[in-house]
Amino acid sequence: MPYVLVVLAILFEVAATLSLRASEGFSKLAPSVVVVIGYAVSFALLAKALTQLNVGPVYAIWSALGTVGAFAGGVLLFNEPLKPVTIAGAVIVVAGVVVMNLGGGVSHS
Repeated sequence: MPYVLVVLAILFEVAATLSLRASEGFSKLAPSVVVVIGYAVSFALLAKALTQLNVGPVYAIWSALGTVGAFAGGVLLFNEPLKPVTIAGAVIVVAGVVVMNLGGGVSHS
């Protein structure tokens, strides 16, 4: 169950981040509301998951997959540039999370 919470936290964080872009500096109401609610729900879900999982690896997963999700969403929704170097950066971020999890896992000891 805590892993489901982490996945949901990532999805809400990505939605909030993409809505932040769509809000145009909080000048559009609907995306601005999604930003506030999305981040609040994401943090609440992450906090609940961290009652059963180790903070370092879980935060790495949450932030890395949120970063990659926001990057992909920016490309798909806002026509942001997709370059080999940005793809390489995303791969490096994910590889870092994998290495970090090899060192300690995500369950409380």
